[in-house]
Amino acid sequence: MKYITRTVWILSIVSLFTDTASEMLYPIMPLYLKSIGFSIILIGVLEGVAEATAGLSKGYFGKLSDNTGKRVPFVQLGYAFSAVSKPLLALFIYPLWVFFARTIDRFGKGIRTGARDAILSEEATPATKGKVFGFHRSMDTLGAVLGPALALLYLYFYPEDYRTLFFIAFIPGVLAVAASLYLKDNRERVVKSKTTTPLFSFLHYWKDSPESYRRLLIGLLAFTLFNSSDVFLLLKAKQAGLDDTMIIGVYIFYNLVYALFAFPLGIVADNFGLKKMYLAGLALFALVYFGMATTHSTYVFFGLFFLYGVYAAATEGISKAWISNMVDKKDTATAIGTYSGFQSICTMLASSLAGFIWFQFRASAVFLVTGVATLLIIAYLLFAVQTVAAKV
Repeated sequence: MKYITRTVWILSIVSLFTDTASEMLYPIMPLYLKSIGFSIILIGVLEGVAEATAGLSKGYFGKLSDNTGKRVPFVQLGYAFSAVSKPLLALFIYPLWVFFARTIDRFGKGIRTGARDAILSEEATPATKGKVFGFHRSMDTLGAVLGPALALLYLYFYPEDYRTLFFIAFIPGVLAVAASLYLKDNRERVVKSKTTTPLFSFLHYWKDSPESYRRLLIGLLAFTLFNSSDVFLLLKAKQAGLDDTMIIGVYIFYNLVYALFAFPLGIVADNFGLKKMYLAGLALFALVYFGMATTHSTYVFFGLFFLYGVYAAATEGISKAWISNMVDKKDTATAIGTYSGFQSICTMLASSLAGFIWFQFRASAVFLVTGVATLLIIAYLLFAVQTVAAKV
């Protein structure tokens, strides 16, 4: 475990606390918004604006981090924004203020993502990146288990007391910020000349980036365009007859599997190959979606969510480790920030596309189309994207 450095531990603990706070609110957010007068359409607009904000800011702040040579201030500020947004959502109930508070949360994610992942990349060698990113994902996703579980426990004793949960979620958020204060920037990192960083300057990286990176990004973003929100999986489970408690239970189960497998699969990926592990994860994803299109059995649903957790563990951290091995070290935050930014926008489009297919045809059509598209993307990544030596 020598490859899990002090900095990796701190970043992982920070992510654990932050995800606990965020996921504590995830299951009840739509219920709370409806209770203060938000319509379904307004909720959709709110989430769309929030994701678009996160998407644009990930690319910009990743580029800014590379330009300044600094990482830690972006990480600390990003987590601070997310922590502050929690009580703000409870204090202000007017739509404009709710939009402001929710956008602050996603803006914080945009500020920190590129710089944080660049730090993780710097703390690893090309031979240990799967382990490092996998360990971080395990700790991060453990928060997605603890958060909903704590929310369920609180609501069991205090039904429909949603607002208090936002104040409770502020506690792990503050702990995350406090832990981030122990991070220190690498003094050996070259600080670049102070140049302006226009909002869309990260888009210029596309033409300057390695061809292997561009090919990989095309495949990753094509997959994201068909990888709609997990809400559709939960809706399919609901349609098949699972009650609300079982749906929340299966969501927690999925995150638990994800958390348990991310680190071990990261270890395997370093030996087996990042590309091979990622493609194996996509193959599991396709299997899950084909299964969702055809099954109505409760037991099969739990099996599919188990495989879905393994898929997430085999791809989420691995994709960023794969990217970081393809680009120059000085451009890591820009490369990952650009990917994460476009990924946010593609995810929003994917959910809109899935909703349209579900409405016009039927639920099974969504999963069949996504499964077939995933098989085509696997073929593209297999033959169009070659494994290359890490850039330094």
